[in-house]
Amino acid sequence: MALTEGSHELGPASGSLLVKTARSGLGRRAGHDLTLEVTRWSGQASVDPAEPANSAVDAEIEVASIEVREGTGGVLALTGSDRDEIAKIIREKVLRTSAHPTITFRSTRVQGTPEAFTVEGDLTIMGRTEPATVRGRVSGGRLTGAATVVQSRWGIKPYSALFGQLKVADPVEIEFDLELPG
Repeated sequence: MALTEGSHELGPASGSLLVKTARSGLGRRAGHDLTLEVTRWSGQASVDPAEPANSAVDAEIEVASIEVREGTGGVLALTGSDRDEIAKIIREKVLRTSAHPTITFRSTRVQGTPEAFTVEGDLTIMGRTEPATVRGRVSGGRLTGAATVVQSRWGIKPYSALFGQLKVADPVEIEFDLELPG
């Protein structure tokens, strides 16, 4: 199955949008590598398989909808209250949701083939817009891809604890896995 020509609405009903973090610092063994899920987001893809450069993608996520799905590694397993506290820290301290409730992506260039492509665009986080590149592919009726976001490029100070001994690594991976539109 391939991408079909036309305009396609995307969102949580289409599939998942995940953020994956890693630990760094001397105290990294105490912390967790996190998988966060964006539960409220929307997107629009205009697809031209014959001429990928004519394609475009726009997406918007509600930062307050980020939920902790999984924490791997660490000395202790994450509890429900740990998950709630991490989500609160992300909303209030890291991404300051009250001042910046959404993150947006607007494509500026699409290249490749309908099976494997890159989308370059403008990613706006906390009011700051920087270029970002999304890698994608179509396989088995699914549209999957990822982008690496280096938090400090957007003025985000990666979270740290234990007097800076435990840190979230600056690069985070954004991944999507969607049912093929059409």
